[in-house]
Amino acid sequence: MASPFIEVEVDDRVVKVTNPDRVYFPETGATKLDLVEYYLSVGDGIVNALRERPCMLHRFPKGLAGDKVHQKRLPAGAPEWVETVRLFFPRWKRTADELCVTELASVVWAVQMSTVEFHPWNSRRDDTEKPDEWRIDLDPGPDCDWATVQRVSHVVHEVLDELGAVGFPKTSGGSGLHVYVRIPPDHGFQDVRRGALAFAREVERRAEGDVTTAWWRKDRDPSQLFVDYNQNARDHTIAAAYSVRGVANARVSAPVRWDEVDDCAPDDFTIVTMPDRFAAIGDLHGDIDAHPFDIAPLLEWADRDEADGRETPDLDEQSG
Repeated sequence: MASPFIEVEVDDRVVKVTNPDRVYFPETGATKLDLVEYYLSVGDGIVNALRERPCMLHRFPKGLAGDKVHQKRLPAGAPEWVETVRLFFPRWKRTADELCVTELASVVWAVQMSTVEFHPWNSRRDDTEKPDEWRIDLDPGPDCDWATVQRVSHVVHEVLDELGAVGFPKTSGGSGLHVYVRIPPDHGFQDVRRGALAFAREVERRAEGDVTTAWWRKDRDPSQLFVDYNQNARDHTIAAAYSVRGVANARVSAPVRWDEVDDCAPDDFTIVTMPDRFAAIGDLHGDIDAHPFDIAPLLEWADRDEADGRETPDLDEQSG
């Protein structure tokens, strides 16, 4: 028997969505069609977050009740209009053609293929080896509360202001906060990661014990917040702005204003609440491209730290 389906019009495309009533979030009853309708409601925002970037898909073919699939390669059966970018993965000595979103219909098609989360690279298709986005990931330890995330976010904002960099915060959709800074694509991943670590160490110095930059979990106090500079390494991805997360209440990684951070909590932003918020205020990351920041000062900080004996850890060693 053929699967039930509906056809969804997205601009000038028609996307066939099979099993639209399949429940993806058992706790809330949210279905595959609910996911489609959510992404349509924040269309400009999710496309802006993903545009021209290689994108890993986190798929849940059976919904959250089943297994999660981390998918680099574009799933089979894509329409000819779904675009990709070919990447080389040195560790496996293989290539993969990853989804490269250029229009909203590609997002909806990925949801049809059971995608819940979208995890883009911090570089774009024109030169995937040159990041144009510096990502500050405030990742709380298991005993670190949201109040600590909020306090540290103010330190991050303070340091960015001193640098003359414009940061665009968003909830992670988990328990943390991300801040994105647009940068010119003039450096490779290694330099961007070095600069990100130097920034993290500056935040650590100012945060009065709230922050650690220790890579190994065994070296961290579980009540501290880890500034995960390795999210700027090649092929490391985090959930996009407006991406749904695979958690029980269908939380969303939600752009927020700096002045909202003290009054919000991760559970405020779900596929139920975000459509009205987006309709009211639009895409808070919409003008990120207008605020590029030259990371030269960060690289000077990295040189200073390394001269003081604080080397940038080797990524291969950190990967174990």
